[in-house]
Amino acid sequence: MKSKLASRNRMIGLLFVSPWIIGFLVFTALPLLYSLYLSFHRVKITTSGIRTEFVKFGNYQFAFTGDSIFMDRLTQYIEEMVISVPIIIVFSLIIALLLNQKVKFRSFFRTVFFLPVIIASGPVIKELMDQGVTTIPSIEQYAIYQMLNANPEGIFNGMLLYLIKNLIVILWFSGVQILIFLAALQKMDQQTYEAAKIDGASNWEMFWKVTLPSITPMIIVNTIYTIVMFSIFSLNPIIEHIQKNMFKVDTGFGYASALSWIYFLIIAIALALTVGAMSFKGKSKYS
Repeated sequence: MKSKLASRNRMIGLLFVSPWIIGFLVFTALPLLYSLYLSFHRVKITTSGIRTEFVKFGNYQFAFTGDSIFMDRLTQYIEEMVISVPIIIVFSLIIALLLNQKVKFRSFFRTVFFLPVIIASGPVIKELMDQGVTTIPSIEQYAIYQMLNANPEGIFNGMLLYLIKNLIVILWFSGVQILIFLAALQKMDQQTYEAAKIDGASNWEMFWKVTLPSITPMIIVNTIYTIVMFSIFSLNPIIEHIQKNMFKVDTGFGYASALSWIYFLIIAIALALTVGAMSFKGKSKYS
């Protein structure tokens, strides 16, 4: 009797999730597999249909050896991600700690920091960039900016220039991360803090030894979200390069598919390395 009831419940559950499963297979899994198939072909769209020519790894080889624009933008993407992700995580945590305090108009400030998530889109950010409001006001007048701008070729100088020019945009993308950190902080057991105070711990010690170890899982979640969000943003230069190659006669959908899979693998490797390093460090430090 129990086995029949369990089998019935499983069937009911599968029935409810079947629209999502069918939609995923038809609209996500099949296009992904088809794009992988096209990445090994030279694709031409003719009046009689789509024609493919098998070129083995030719598209992938050309991406690394013949497409200098892609390699330049890929390097730029990695540099920007290395700068942007830690800044967003640290800024989000600081704002979440401040908003978790008992201050007046706390709900208003939460709304202010989350508002950019609602209105931020590719066209909006592009318009802000064109108007020059995404940089620090009057930054061109400071000596440090003039010194960096005089020699922008170095890697360190280039990273600092990117940070200065895009600081407001970087902080603009911190809304969701702030909410996640804020939810984690509100779930903290206050008795733990009381016990730490009785033992003579200062606020600084409680942050490093109580708060930070407790929200380590949320730091990992926010890191994953930030890397993915940063990678799929519509103004990402790699995405623009892939879109342009889709409709070129000499490259087309085959080469664009190869670029997409290369980009996907790089994002996956970045996520694996980041999460693996943070998880290992967290276990070794707080175990």
